[in-house]
Amino acid sequence: MDEGGALSLVRSAELYGGYRWIEQRIFELTGAWAAEPEIPEIQIHLDEVSAEHAWHAELFFDRLPVLDWVNPDELTVPVGPAVGPLFDALAGPSFASPVVRLGVLSRVVLPRLVTTYERHLGRARPVADAPAMRVLKLVLADERAAAATGTALVAKAAGALGDAAQLEACERLESVVVNSGVGEGLVPWPNQ
Repeated sequence: MDEGGALSLVRSAELYGGYRWIEQRIFELTGAWAAEPEIPEIQIHLDEVSAEHAWHAELFFDRLPVLDWVNPDELTVPVGPAVGPLFDALAGPSFASPVVRLGVLSRVVLPRLVTTYERHLGRARPVADAPAMRVLKLVLADERAAAATGTALVAKAAGALGDAAQLEACERLESVVVNSGVGEGLVPWPNQ
């Protein structure tokens, strides 16, 4: 999926900072959700996923350029119009059920994040981006596995909640992303 030439240092830094923000936010949310004693299997999965996302955030931090004029924390911000509102909604009270939370994470957030990382990997150039390509491949494997496991756990536990509530929650958050116009992924893709 080649979408043009290599990204500039500034564009790459913006994306890695945005990815770091997303991974940190998922780490925070899943860590908080894992502390709530509800369904043990989901609790254990969220705890594992939380640790993975903390590590992903560190990996993307390491991809940020080390330059005098670059402050990594200033680059660690939501990229695009969908990311902030999506995570604000996911952290809100309307997503209090662990099954709904995991369902939205596994069926909306992680698949769109996988698409985003795949798009970036398709644009990366081995000469300029070999370390970033390794990071993206590692993170993609984790995201795919977490989405598959989460989806299976949701299907197993959905009887307690009902499929209608699960579907409605996923559609609500999916519409936040779709209405932002970012396309198939979670963040808008830079033109250059």
